[in-house]
Amino acid sequence: MQLSEATWPEIQDCESDLAVLPTGSIEQHGPHAPLGTDAKTAAAVAAAGVDAYRERTGEDVPVAPTIPVGVAAEHRAFDGTLWVTPETFRTYVRETVASLAHHGFDRVVIVNGHGGNTDALREVTGTISREDAAYAVAFTWFDSIDTEEEMGHGGPVETSLLYHIDDEAIREANVAAARKRASGGWGEWVAGVNLAHDSDEFSDNGVVGDPAAATAALGERLLARSGEGLADLLEAVGSRTR
Repeated sequence: MQLSEATWPEIQDCESDLAVLPTGSIEQHGPHAPLGTDAKTAAAVAAAGVDAYRERTGEDVPVAPTIPVGVAAEHRAFDGTLWVTPETFRTYVRETVASLAHHGFDRVVIVNGHGGNTDALREVTGTISREDAAYAVAFTWFDSIDTEEEMGHGGPVETSLLYHIDDEAIREANVAAARKRASGGWGEWVAGVNLAHDSDEFSDNGVVGDPAAATAALGERLLARSGEGLADLLEAVGSRTR
């Protein structure tokens, strides 16, 4: 159930105390993938997970609108990237969860599509669960799957999922160029320390990994795996004694 598409009586009649809140980012993903990649993928995984959970349990779970702008200052050198401070992001997430809890949805799984959000989400879900009238956990979809492909950034994993959920979003003519100029790894590491704070320090086009290795078939498998993982988590959160 997409919250933004439901009427208020339909939400009132919803018997679940679970809700899902996707979070993403508006940031560069190389010359071939859109700035909204992380928001798109988070929303797709959220929908797939709720569908899988409904098939198992018969229970519908509302999916709140995706929070599109996240913690992404590391990509600010690339045009179009938007970002907020971790404090602003945590506050927005916390108050959105409080809104859901006010209507009885006091067990919230945040489905995250952006690595830069993970620290802030870990902190704010702990705060919510300790101090507010709700319980929350964060599910970063690409951490939930086992795959031989490196996650990268705008690389084979994200690009594959995009091919499956919205292939028209890929600028196909730019994939080969993105591959040629892509960085082989995230950051500049010495003695376990990443010397690079921003992505333009190690990738001149923002890409890490090989987007040319992406396929829609892999994207379909990734969506299925992450959706099933989210359904597992929803079951665990729904049955958990707080």
